[in-house]
Amino acid sequence: MALVVLAVFLFILAAAAVRIVPQARAGVVERLGRYNRTLQPGLTLVVPFVDRVKPLLDLREQVVTFPPQPVITEDNLVVQIDTVIYFTVTDAKAVTYEVANPLQAIEQLTVTTLRNVIGGMTLEQTLTSRDSINSQLRAVLDDATGRWGIRVNRVELKSVDPPRTVQEAMEKQMRAERDRRATILTAQGVKQSQILTAEGEKQAAVLTAEGARTAAILRAEGEAKAIDTVFRAIHAGAPDERLLSYQYLQMLPELARGDANKVFVIPSEFSQAFANLRSAVGIAPGEGAAESADGPAAPPRPAPVPASHDAVDARAAADAADAARAAQEAAAEADSAANPLAPTGRMPIPAPLPVDAS
Repeated sequence: MALVVLAVFLFILAAAAVRIVPQARAGVVERLGRYNRTLQPGLTLVVPFVDRVKPLLDLREQVVTFPPQPVITEDNLVVQIDTVIYFTVTDAKAVTYEVANPLQAIEQLTVTTLRNVIGGMTLEQTLTSRDSINSQLRAVLDDATGRWGIRVNRVELKSVDPPRTVQEAMEKQMRAERDRRATILTAQGVKQSQILTAEGEKQAAVLTAEGARTAAILRAEGEAKAIDTVFRAIHAGAPDERLLSYQYLQMLPELARGDANKVFVIPSEFSQAFANLRSAVGIAPGEGAAESADGPAAPPRPAPVPASHDAVDARAAADAADAARAAQEAAAEADSAANPLAPTGRMPIPAPLPVDAS
């Protein structure tokens, strides 16, 4: 019986002396109430009834979320801020003996540091400077928790909630800003569209003007070449004064035939041209149609053409006589248009008699 009791006692003693520490865990051993050593992961032996192992500590990175805390900004606005802390236990002995409640200590230190940092910022800076706030919080917390055997890896602001009235004002401001940007973008679009339209119209007008200019230049060049060709042809034909006078008198009826002509002005060159034509057809300068009180006198007959003239001279004389008659009719029409009530005594020049070319 005694052996059985001894065996049971030895088994209990062996079980109490052997401890297994999991990976990423650490334990503090106290011997007779004083710190003895820190247990590392693996199989460890302790002295039963002499050594006491404290609860194992987790050496992995831990995440702690704190409830929202009221914080006053520099512009006296109360905002609700909740934070998230990422920390790691680096020294099991310090965590066990340097601080009584590590999580509560970290929370209070975080709230105090957060109020100090946010108190020096306005609401707008608080909302837009989260990275700066996180860096300042991490620096302060890491320095304070280092002696506790804790390393603060990151501090994040989970949310920053301003008062309801401020939120409504911010929403109105954001809507107004979006409306302003939309209006500006619309105006810029309209402006760009008008600019492009004006540029297109400008280019179209320029191209149209260039086309008209080119057409006018080509038309003028064509007319100039035509005039030059006619001029060269006339000079090549060696015209005399009689032919030019004939051409001149041929144009007078066309000038007098216009519907808008109220007064027909006889140019100063008409008398000279008519004299040249009279000399061409053989009419003496003093001869012509004389006016009398009773009525118009009979027109003189043209001088007979010598039989020695050939058919070409006869045809030219006939054309000259026709031109003279047309000129006389044009002058009569001009006189009657200028003075419709005055009787006219001018008679048309009769056509010349045919001349035998033999």
